Amino acid sequence: MLDAYVPLLAMVGIAVFIAVFVLSVSRILGPQKPTVRKLAPYESGMEPIGDAMARFPIKFNLIAMIFILFDVEVIFFFPYALVYRQLGIPGLYEMGSFVLVLLVGLTYIWKKGALTWD
Repeated sequence: MLDAYVPLLAMVGIAVFIAVFVLSVSRILGPQKPTVRKLAPYESGMEPIGDAMARFPIKFNLIAMIFILFDVEVIFFFPYALVYRQLGIPGLYEMGSFVLVLLVGLTYIWKKGALTWD
């Protein structure tokens, strides 16, 4: 029963060996000339200002989640667009109710002020 896993384990073993081998050879044969400039932290070609662990406002996360939410829901329009003639009027009502739910959600987050950028 475990004979079916032997090729998989062999492939994983070969992949791990190649990764370790390439990294080891690169470390041994690669140039190692550290300088102060090479070891300095790099951020857009400028010296970093302030703490690197500065906290971002939650607004960035909120906008990103809202974007992903509406972006994923827009994907549901494509299958409907392909078969809207076969669905007829009942399909139109279903898509209309889907759009209505999206509009209710959009007006809710708009009224809560989640779309205002301060």
